[in-house]
Amino acid sequence: MRPNFLFIMADQLAAPALSIYGDKIVKAPAIDALGAEGVVFENTYCNLPMCGPSRASLHAGRMPFSIGMHDNASEFMASIPTFAHYLRGLDYNVELSGKMHFVGADQLHGYNKRHTTEIYPANFAWTVDWSKGCKYRPTGLTMAPVIESGPCIRTLQMDYDDEVAYHGLQAIYDLARRQNKDPWMLTVSFTHPHSPFVISDEFWDIYDHSKIPLPTVPPMELKQMDHLSRNLHYCQGRDECSLTNEHRRNAKHAYYGMISYIDSKIAGLRHALERSGMADDTIIILTADHGEMMGERGMWYKQHFFEWASKVPLVMHAPKRWSARRVQKNASLLDIMPTLLDLANGAQFTDYASPIDGQSLVPALYGKQDELNDIVFAEFAADGSTGPSRMVKRGSFKFMDIEGVDYLLFDLSTDPNELNNLIDNPEYAAEASSLRAICESVWDRQTMYNTITSEQKKRLKIHKITGGEPSYVNVVRTDDASRYIRNAGAAETKARARLPYVPPHNKE
Repeated sequence: MRPNFLFIMADQLAAPALSIYGDKIVKAPAIDALGAEGVVFENTYCNLPMCGPSRASLHAGRMPFSIGMHDNASEFMASIPTFAHYLRGLDYNVELSGKMHFVGADQLHGYNKRHTTEIYPANFAWTVDWSKGCKYRPTGLTMAPVIESGPCIRTLQMDYDDEVAYHGLQAIYDLARRQNKDPWMLTVSFTHPHSPFVISDEFWDIYDHSKIPLPTVPPMELKQMDHLSRNLHYCQGRDECSLTNEHRRNAKHAYYGMISYIDSKIAGLRHALERSGMADDTIIILTADHGEMMGERGMWYKQHFFEWASKVPLVMHAPKRWSARRVQKNASLLDIMPTLLDLANGAQFTDYASPIDGQSLVPALYGKQDELNDIVFAEFAADGSTGPSRMVKRGSFKFMDIEGVDYLLFDLSTDPNELNNLIDNPEYAAEASSLRAICESVWDRQTMYNTITSEQKKRLKIHKITGGEPSYVNVVRTDDASRYIRNAGAAETKARARLPYVPPHNKE
């Protein structure tokens, strides 16, 4: 029998923040159960640590730059086939509840149906402008989401994810009672635990604040930072404020609470599968679009290739099909598409309209991880950048070309916090040379720079003239064009929608 797929995505969920990847504080029993019963890929990376490009790349099975995805306002072209298209070609019903950050007129990209609107703009409002330097902030990014972190009563993101979960649950029950028994795939994509770091007191109170750890790696001086890290210091407004340890602890406390909130939603989805009698026939896949630096090195949000920003969870759960195990080989979000299609096809899927960049992880699901290619790539050209960067990881070695300004090489087997740059260490000259050659063999920096700046100019011009209309946002309810975040920055919109927490002794 061909499997159903429940594909669960979290937003900005760093793998190191989960107990299945070693964290000792987080409370996420539903995720823990998926990990204990499923296959955990221990070294999975996003291919561009920013929401929109990462998600488009995942759907297309292709590197972001190869499909014109450079920042959160890059248009995901309708002519690019996705796993949703191919699954429909295999007679799957493919539906989506939640965030996907598709920009442009095509808001389906192969899905039969979307159950909710989008939380973020679908137009060119957030286009990066390299001509304005690293301080340009198209999304209005500041340190306010960290400084103002803590408990609350209600947030815009909770409004959205409660809606996503409701429609996800309803979709499961509706799929179960169809007369048509064709297999299905349901994507349920949440916006937590994306910043700002606030969560309702129900989930905040799960944790003892005094036991919330501070970041392992303290803030660095500007002279210790690589070029992109320095850019981000200014782009994120860290030069405009002074963060305290209490700010850091509040943010991490809320981040844990947000993970627990999402975990409760995952538990509900699994319960619906079991109640509807479809659990044994459904493969559950859990991942995220990118990570969150969470104060490590003094850095926040994503936008870099360091582990906390680019390493994501990947769990594939189907106890009736394969045994629980852990896979050490490197993987990336590009690999989800060919894996889905091989599993849906019952054999290797080959009917691609154009070449893809990912590899099928099916051999690893059945204990043959040695058959996997151990090399993954990532790119960056989004907020905070002033040129294109690229990363390649092979085995435990990670090489970064930071805009051609800085080159970094880390051996994560001995240096998991990425503090010892080996690029000029003669003992690692061969490794550095080999990885640099691999990195440079697949792109030309100047050509890519010219391409990206040209695209920025076109999108910026269009948005200035049109004011962001049409918005392109997916409309399910008649008022969806004005709900959530449209032609505005994310942080201030979320802040205005927040209902602060008032301790009981202060209530009148």
